[in-house]
Order: sequence, then structure tokens, then C-alpha cells
Amino acid sequence: MAAAYARTLGKVGWSLLESPAARRPHTVAYLVGNVSTHGSRRAFGTDGTGVRSKLLSSLRGGGRVLGCAFLLGGGLGLYQTVKFSVRQHLAEEETKVPGGGLKLTLYQYKTCPFCSKVRAFLDFHGLPYEIVEVNPVMRQEIKWSAYRKVPILMVDGEVQLNDSSVIISSLKTYLINNEKSVSEIIRCYPEMKSVNDSGKEVTEYTNKYWLMLSEAESAAIYPEKGMQKEEMKWRQWADNWLVHLISPNVYRTTGEALASFDYIVREGKFGTFEGFFAKYVGAAAMFLISKRLKGRHNLQDDVRQDLYKAVNDWVAAIGKKRKFMGGDRPNLADLAVFGVLRVMEGLQAFDDMMDNTKVKHWYARMERATLNHEGRN
Repeated sequence: MAAAYARTLGKVGWSLLESPAARRPHTVAYLVGNVSTHGSRRAFGTDGTGVRSKLLSSLRGGGRVLGCAFLLGGGLGLYQTVKFSVRQHLAEEETKVPGGGLKLTLYQYKTCPFCSKVRAFLDFHGLPYEIVEVNPVMRQEIKWSAYRKVPILMVDGEVQLNDSSVIISSLKTYLINNEKSVSEIIRCYPEMKSVNDSGKEVTEYTNKYWLMLSEAESAAIYPEKGMQKEEMKWRQWADNWLVHLISPNVYRTTGEALASFDYIVREGKFGTFEGFFAKYVGAAAMFLISKRLKGRHNLQDDVRQDLYKAVNDWVAAIGKKRKFMGGDRPNLADLAVFGVLRVMEGLQAFDDMMDNTKVKHWYARMERATLNHEGRN
């Protein structure tokens, strides 16, 4: 509508400029005089007639002045209309988010490496999500769920996704081809319950490192031979090996264990008593447990050396010609490894890793990629 008004003003201006009557000096006086006669005579001042006479004398240079005024008004109106339209378009573009507008809620422990993996994926792809921090002692926030671990991702308040790798594979499949709903995709990752050697029931998910794509879609995502297999291999490596190096390293000494639990309590959701108990009793317990984990996973006496080797193996697998394992952009393996390593930030183990491995430049690129949501498009 504003654009129509602007065009009308422009046409009136051109009509006045082209009109023969516009060339006669008294035409303007006649036009303004009619307005004053039929309209209100009230003016800003003590004498409305005096103001009118001044206006008439100032316009008595010909109709071109009035024509130019209409043209100027039309031009300004058109400019404002275009500017508003551009702003509106940009605002609409900013509100468009990938994922088809899914409403995502992540139930997590902030310092959990598996939860950190999911956050890295969501951040990289620019998917908006809400976080519910779960109290690790009472876990009241997930009392409604039969699945008692985190992360849990709720989609649109109805579909529940469990297991970090299943969450990532499901959402990545949906982002590539959203013709199927998330609830349909999740059926491709069935639960399998079993009992482990300790007699404890465990839940596993088949196919969790696979993306459920057509051959054409797979060829587009993995254009080079071996890319998909490589990605799956290192995603599994992050879950089955790298993640088990975290606890023995962050709880390596009593001082590091105390510092780690101080961070966990500060970042997590604990009550006053729970926080005190977790910080001191938890730190002592995890220091002892880390020694058992070292034996279970056949780690060296100096567990830092296992961490350094694992990280350098990862960097060597990327090679010198690639920025990421995914090439110019991170793939799901990059996001998984980054998510696991990120939970050590602020602790001595993280600083030592940065100083004694070749991971620094890759890690900095991953930080930028997730912070800037470089996977949004």
C-alpha cells in the first residue's frame, strides 16, 4: 500500500511539472487558496491569514515547485517502502531454521561427554533447542521416562530419542531428507535389550552409526569412496575408546579429582547438601574408580600417554590435506570427537592435551564451526 501511495505522488508530481498551467505563477496561489477556503483557517501563530500570505508569496515562483515537492515525497515514500521490504525479507530469512521447525528439548548433564556430542551436533547445524539440566542424584527431571540415562531428546514434545549416536543419526537423516517424520525414522534404530557379564540389563541400538538414506542421497553426502565407512569407524571409536579415556585423566590425582568435581557441581544441578557431598565424597570415589577403569581398559600407568596417543591418532587420520575428517566441513565423526574432548575444558587434562598433542588447530576450527552454526546450510 505504501508503494502505491508513493507511485501516486510521483504521478501527481510529473503531471504538475508537465501541465501548461504549472508554468503560470498564479496557479499555485489558486490551488492553495482553494485549500484554505474549503479547509480550516487555523494556523500555527496568532494570525492564520498572515501565515497563508507568506506561504503564497513563497510559492509564487510557479507550479514546478509543487511538482518537485510531490516527486520528492513519492521518491522518499518509495525508498522507505523498499527499505521496509528488505528488512522484512531479512527478518523472515533469519527466522527460517533448518529442521522444519522441530521443537527440541535436550535432557542432559552438562559435563557428560555423550550429551556434549549432541550439543555439538545441534549447535553446528543451527538447530534451536531447550536444555533441561538433570539432577544426577535424584533425576526427577526424567522420572517420566523408562529410559533412565541421558541424553534424552524430545521432539515436538512427543517423540523420545535415546542414546547420543541414535539422536545424531536420526536428526541428520531428517535434515537430509525430511519427507519422513522423525517418528518414522526412529523405527530404523530398534532397541535391543540384553544382560551383560555383570548381570545388568543393557540397551543397545542396531544401525546407530548409519544414516537412513537412498543411494542418491548417500552419494551426495559421501562423494568419495570410503568416506561413509571412515565416518562410521571414527564415530564408533569416539564412543567405544576415546570416551573411556576421559575419567581416568580428569580424576588422575586427588587434586585433579577435586578440581573436576568442583567444576561438575558448579555447572550441574545440585542442591547445597548434594553439591558438598558430590564435591568431596564424589571426588574421592571417582579417584578410586578411575584406577579400576585404568585396569579395565588396559591403560598405561601414566594415563595421559593414552590420551595423547588417541588424540594424535585422530589428527593423523585427518591428515595434512584436510581441515576436518569431513573435508572442508566437519562430518559426524568430527562432531563426536569434538564433543567428547570438549568436556575437559578448564581442567588440567585439557591443558596438557593441548600442549602435548597436535590437536590444537583442528580443535580451534571446530570451535568456530559450532559457534557460527556453519552446518546450517
